[in-house]
Formats: sequence, C-alpha cells, structure tokens
Amino acid sequence: MDRAHTLAWIRSRAPRFALELAINVAAPLAIYDYAQGSMGEVPALLLSSAPPVLWGMFRFARERRIDALSILAMVGIGLSLFAFLGGGSAQLLQLREKLVTLLIGLAFLGSAAIGKPLIYPLARATLARESEEALADFDARRGNAMLHHTVMVMTLVWGIVLLADFTLSVVLIFSLSIEHYLIVGPMVGYGAIGGLALWTILYRRYRTRLRYGEQIPD
Repeated sequence: MDRAHTLAWIRSRAPRFALELAINVAAPLAIYDYAQGSMGEVPALLLSSAPPVLWGMFRFARERRIDALSILAMVGIGLSLFAFLGGGSAQLLQLREKLVTLLIGLAFLGSAAIGKPLIYPLARATLARESEEALADFDARRGNAMLHHTVMVMTLVWGIVLLADFTLSVVLIFSLSIEHYLIVGPMVGYGAIGGLALWTILYRRYRTRLRYGEQIPD
C-alpha cells in the first residue's frame, strides 16, 4: 500500500474512529467521574461499561450478520456482561473485562497449533463482503502452500499481539488509577487492533504481490 492509499484508508475511517473513542473512552470516563462519588468505585465502573456494551449490541443488531467476525464480537459482548457478575475490587472487574482479549488471543494461537488457523474463516468473511470473485479465488486456493503460510503467519501475529495487549493491560490495571486506566486502557486496545488491522492489509498486499511475481522494494 503506497502513502496515498494509506492516508486515504486512514481518512475514510477517521469519523468511525472518533465515534468509537467517544463511546468507548469519553462516555465511560464521564459516567465514572459523575457516579463514583455517590455510588462507589465498583458500581460506577459497572455503570461506565454500559455505553461500550450497548454500542456493541446495537452494531450487531444493525448489521444482522452471522459470520466469524460477528461471532467474535458477540463473544466479546458476552464476556463483558460476564464481568458484571461476581464481586471483588475494581481491578478484578477490569481484569474480567479484558478476558475477551486473552481468550481470543489464545484461540488464535490454539487454532494455529492444531493446523486450523482462525484467520482463514475471518478472511473468508471479509472477502465475502468484498466480491464473489475474490471469495471464489480464495476458496480455490485453500490447499495452496503459499496461502496456508500467509494465513498461518497472520494467525500467529494476531494471537501474539492480543496476548501482549492483555499482559500490558494487566500491568496498567494495577499501576494506574481507575480514571487513568479508563483513558489509557482503551487506547492500548485500539492501538493493538488498529496496528494489527493495518499490518494485515500491508502483509496481505505483500503476499499478493509475491504470488504474482512482482518485485517488492526493500
């Protein structure tokens, strides 16, 4: 992807990113700051989780799509709702909310370990929305060694980065105040997912150009 295409990709997603920040960072922080004085840390933290969870449910209901991507999204919502259960400190509540990152990271690595990389169904879901031709070409090359290598590398990278995101989040949960983590924590998550998304696009283009024998500059 050249610079112009990269900038265009970023600009096209800027409004959606701003909305995500408002719902997942600004709204929870505002709710927590408003509620924690009268309700206490844990109830206020639970209340602050409402906008991201409701937004995730709204997106799923609006798109009405059942595929690997939507299943992962619903797993995340389910684990976020699970975080509401049980007692414990605010830090333990925040840890339960990060379980989705840990479990999905382990799912990626586990799928690679058994030779059924999770990126494959995710890639199919993406290509199915792009064009029938792209999906048919992808399916026709399912047993191709080059495609298998590409999908395996993507799966391993996603698993490793998600586990790194979880590990860093654990450190931040126990070293930052709740208010600071409500700001920094989502930014770490967005950085991980955004970086993975951009890397995936670049790596996919790189491997596609290799497939067609184009010269790739260092």
